[in-house]
Amino acid sequence: MKTHSLENPYMVQSQTGLLVGVDFIESPNANERPAGVEPELIVVHGISLPPNQFGGEAIGQLFTNQLDPDEDVYFKEIQALKVSAHLLIRRDGEVVQFVPFHRRAWHAGVSCFKGREGCNDFSIGIELEGSDETCYTASQYERLAGVIKALWQAYPSLSAHDVVGHCDIAPNRKTDPGAYFLWEALERLLA
Repeated sequence: MKTHSLENPYMVQSQTGLLVGVDFIESPNANERPAGVEPELIVVHGISLPPNQFGGEAIGQLFTNQLDPDEDVYFKEIQALKVSAHLLIRRDGEVVQFVPFHRRAWHAGVSCFKGREGCNDFSIGIELEGSDETCYTASQYERLAGVIKALWQAYPSLSAHDVVGHCDIAPNRKTDPGAYFLWEALERLLA
């Protein structure tokens, strides 16, 4: 399943851990991975702020600790969270990076994959702007597949091609990316 198309617009700059050609907004909610640990897992998330609303800057504000609790009643509940993801893919397909891939983003929380706890240590978190009740867009699937191919190319440690949902590593806590995420569509784009 590991392929790298010459048409893929994405490439990871190995020195910086950044995706070439996308906006980078540094999140303070990240730290170094444990010594000797490389990315081995890609975790797909779904997020919308306020819930089930799209657009705006709230997701970026959450990831940079700048969320204004007066903008929405829900923001009061989550304003103290210290979370991030490596990438956000907006509804229109725009990709924004918040944490370099070689660093640990705080996206998974209490989590376990194949008996190994603390998935933040060894995973890359990609947020899709969406919700459990909404279909994701074709642009999001295309960008996600392109990013995954670039990550496979840049990080040989991702050789097992483990790509899972947040629901798979925290099943009693999380449901995203939700039932409307079409895994078979992603698999077709990755083939």
